[in-house]
Amino acid sequence: MAGLSKSRLILQSQCPKRLWLSVNRPDLAAADSGVTARMAAGNVVGAVARDLYPDGILIDTLDARQALGDTAKALGEWSRPIFEAAFATDGVFFRADLLLPIQGGYRLVEVKSSTSVKDYHLADAAIQLWVATETGLPVKSIEIAHINNRFVYPGNGNYAGLFTYADISLLARPLSQEVPGWVQAAKATLDGNEPKLAPGGQCHDPFPCPFLAYCAPKEQGGYPPEILPHRDGKTLAAQLRAEGFADLRQVPGKRFSSSKHQRIWRVTKSDRPELDPEAADAVAALAYPRYYLDFETIDFAVPIWPGTRPYRQLPFQWSCHIERQSDLIEHQEFLAIDAADPRRAFAEALITTLKTTGPVLVYNAGFESGRLRELAADFPDLAPAIEAIRNRIVDLLPLTRKHYYHRDMRGSWSLKAVLPTIAPELAYNSLDVADGGMAQEAYRELLHPETSADRASKLRQDLLDYCERDTWAMVRLAHFFQNR
Repeated sequence: MAGLSKSRLILQSQCPKRLWLSVNRPDLAAADSGVTARMAAGNVVGAVARDLYPDGILIDTLDARQALGDTAKALGEWSRPIFEAAFATDGVFFRADLLLPIQGGYRLVEVKSSTSVKDYHLADAAIQLWVATETGLPVKSIEIAHINNRFVYPGNGNYAGLFTYADISLLARPLSQEVPGWVQAAKATLDGNEPKLAPGGQCHDPFPCPFLAYCAPKEQGGYPPEILPHRDGKTLAAQLRAEGFADLRQVPGKRFSSSKHQRIWRVTKSDRPELDPEAADAVAALAYPRYYLDFETIDFAVPIWPGTRPYRQLPFQWSCHIERQSDLIEHQEFLAIDAADPRRAFAEALITTLKTTGPVLVYNAGFESGRLRELAADFPDLAPAIEAIRNRIVDLLPLTRKHYYHRDMRGSWSLKAVLPTIAPELAYNSLDVADGGMAQEAYRELLHPETSADRASKLRQDLLDYCERDTWAMVRLAHFFQNR
């Protein structure tokens, strides 16, 4: 039987089948491009937490036996903070992020990159508390150190105040009494055959399961009821599934009460896209010049630029296609060229490009408008010009939702769902950076001081290509609405 860790016990509590597959059939897990990014962010958060205790001792080995020995030595010889202290009992092994000595014992602190204590953190803490207590460690409190999203980075590496320490001892201590049962259940799972469990809520809560495609493979070639959007769509989809409907085309039209669901059903059943003529009228009414605009942003759990907060969406790139008149189009763009805070240069270049007249077309106005509002607050001297740009924004997303649907959109009006139905040659899968998450990761790599010049050049071009594709897609969408 494979050894147990804290993470494996958490998997057992979410779904025994997930635990079994993660140990015995890891090859069935779907690739998750965000895993590396989340791990990197967690490593940065952990390193900053350790830096706040400069006299601490790091148990700096990946070998479990050596880590246990080094921890025992550190506990016996010093009364100093210990990082990555290792403990094991009954086949369960874990490492503590921070072990902080206080009178009569220790504060056991788990460092999280979230901005609050989550329900699943309690089980995590209970496992640590049980293992540490079983080994004889006097744990006086168990705490979650999470990101304080009101922290404003003053610069110069000063991260005092980045973390909020939440004492969850009163909740974790009684829960820790249940851990022996969890251990026995996990051992039984790993000693047995693959559990036979049907997909359900456990596939998504508290974490998306990478084995979902194995446990619940998607129907090939159909249009399942789950494509119905929004919360009411999910409720209806569940009802239709329970009644045996696996494809929207099999469902009687009278079952759909909302006009949006009726359109999805109608188009899916007929395979005839619908484009209302009102869309052409709305686009034709837009004056020239027209500015098609898109932003790329990045968020850091640990801020790197003074005056910024954790997880704030910081703009570093924009693309703008400018339509001076029908069929006369030019392109301008901005991408931060170094590791300095890009916000002011971003805003100044944008103001210069967008001038003072003409609609600014975006797709999902809440995002760009929100970033502009923040920039106006950051730079009061630029605020009048930035606010004037905000007031010129025209959102193509609600226009598309209201007037257009193609069944290949499968219930989504995202630009990446719409574009293949009007301009399949512009598919994003031809790009090395193909979505916002990939753009963030490319920019993080671009900022890294060890990124080579050749690699940086490639990343810059990939970012420029991706952002330009977004704004050109909006041009094509507007022209499609106008039948041009």
